[in-house]
Amino acid sequence: MSWNIAAECISTVMLCIIWNYSRQSHSLPTLKNKLFQICFLTTFLAMTSNILSTICIQNTGVIPLWVNWPVTTIYFIATPLMGVIYFYYALSILYEYQPHFPKKWLLLLLPAAVYLLMVISNPFTGCLFSLSLETQYEQGPLIITTYLVFYIYCLFTCVTVVALGKRVDSTIRNILACFPLIAALVVIIQQMFPEVILSGSAATCALLILYLYLQNKQISIDYLLGIPNHKEFLNSLQLQIKRHKDASFTILLVSLRNFKQVNDTYGQQNGDEFLKTVCNYLSNTVKPYQLYRYNGDEFAVLIPESHKETVIRLVKTIDERFNQPWKSHDFRCMIGMVIAVTHYPKSADTIEDLINALEYTVSVAKDGKNGNICYCGPGMLDHVKRRFKVIDVLKDALTQGGFQVYYQPIWSVEKQCFTLAESLLRLPSTPLGPLYPSEFIPIAEETGLIVDITYYVLDTVCRFVHDLLESGVTMLESVTVNFSGVQFSQHNPAEKVISIIESHGIPYRMIKIEITESVLAESRQELEEFIDLMHAKGVEVSLDDFGTGYCNLVSVLSMDVDVIKLDKSLLWAAQKDQKTAIMMKSLSRSVHELGMRVVSEGVETDEQRAFAEECCCDWIQGYYYAKPMPGKDAKRFLTERIEKS
Repeated sequence: MSWNIAAECISTVMLCIIWNYSRQSHSLPTLKNKLFQICFLTTFLAMTSNILSTICIQNTGVIPLWVNWPVTTIYFIATPLMGVIYFYYALSILYEYQPHFPKKWLLLLLPAAVYLLMVISNPFTGCLFSLSLETQYEQGPLIITTYLVFYIYCLFTCVTVVALGKRVDSTIRNILACFPLIAALVVIIQQMFPEVILSGSAATCALLILYLYLQNKQISIDYLLGIPNHKEFLNSLQLQIKRHKDASFTILLVSLRNFKQVNDTYGQQNGDEFLKTVCNYLSNTVKPYQLYRYNGDEFAVLIPESHKETVIRLVKTIDERFNQPWKSHDFRCMIGMVIAVTHYPKSADTIEDLINALEYTVSVAKDGKNGNICYCGPGMLDHVKRRFKVIDVLKDALTQGGFQVYYQPIWSVEKQCFTLAESLLRLPSTPLGPLYPSEFIPIAEETGLIVDITYYVLDTVCRFVHDLLESGVTMLESVTVNFSGVQFSQHNPAEKVISIIESHGIPYRMIKIEITESVLAESRQELEEFIDLMHAKGVEVSLDDFGTGYCNLVSVLSMDVDVIKLDKSLLWAAQKDQKTAIMMKSLSRSVHELGMRVVSEGVETDEQRAFAEECCCDWIQGYYYAKPMPGKDAKRFLTERIEKS
């Protein structure tokens, strides 16, 4: 009989291409990754031995039997073995994050072991096949066993995936089931065309699917730097903790300082080259440990053995190198960095807590108060735990209405009455006790919760304004709402603001958006677009905390803001220092000449009030006139002022 092996030859070439791309996939020495490589080798062996055996059988008179016998025997061993390896590969994924692979599954090697004995004894029994010069190739009475073993393991795979599939994502479960399904399809086609050999092609198709969806190096390798990425780092942590729960390890996180300036100065392409240079240095320095790209300009190292001397040596070596300039092509520059060090289980005993501790330690290191290197100790862990408790409080406050909006009336020097008010967010009652804005606002900004919180405040303020107008309290010209810089990283914040104001049916002019100098420095283009859209509707924008150092007067000149709020630190310093007093008067005068108005905040004494008026400030804000108060109290306060006037 003559067989068509064209499909097998083409599939062999495809298999070699896939294997070439998969060699760098998943650096973790897990059972899954090892078995995937064995799948490749087994499939390659089965396909090449199948091709060679077919050639040998069809040329028995030319090719000696001593060559034909071993080649054909290898084929009979390797072909069913493909089903065995695929079955245990599927099991390795289902048990990937278990501490131990259950040995009970090794009992299912019994059919393969029995078949292997049949192959070994075949030269004497001829139960599977026989070769001779007279009859060439003849199938033995038990030849069906070869295919039966293969399909038994395909069935094992299918049943196991269905039974244990809840351990993994549904997509992975479907992918694991692809091999049995492809094998079943090939059975049908093979029966229709027995002269065409397709077993290797089926295995190659299955391997290709597994590679693309489960083993593709693009899933685990950073495309720019060629090292394992953030996802692979998390997988490494998960495996380390679940398989070696009692073993300690250390994580180093190297975070570059202000790397964006390198890109801005030398260009994106040169910035990438600098990053590659740093990456190559770190990779070589931390060997034999693996370097991971944790984030854009952050690198992580997992040190399984927690030898204190090793950690100290690595930290010192890296720190000393960053005190020297980096060179890439014709460019040289200094790149700053910080190193965060966390330890399992001393710093944390879960992956989530480890990552939280790691990122918090980096933020502490970047504050610069304790140098470039920061170790996560017990005291810092308390801060980390506190931070996440605050996050939970913020989430609950958003969903359950736990926030309170206070209002601080602002005095108009010209009209001698309260014409403005600032809305201020408060959390007076939480499981942690009262939380102050100085603590929860930065955390809300870091987590992005500030976006929903700000819109909540805006909605509450609009209801407050609507209530005032309904009650005939018309003395307020507007109420300010503070906007964080995070707000301008969202899609079309102006549209959201307009929608909220319109939903309450109040005049646009009665809402004033307040931003800080830091927003002006970080989100300039987005802010300019936002201000233009606000002005088109009649909503004014004020600049808060002016004088705290984020930007200069030239930056303010080019921004079309309506009101400048002088930071209270300027007023307080002016009371003690004559030069600051002169500067504040000049600053107020310059702002007026630019067509803007001025608010002086932090006024608490009559002396400060008199000085603010001397500086020609349009409004005065502070405890001297009014403290922040809940909405009902603010309404009553304003109503009483109207009655007295």
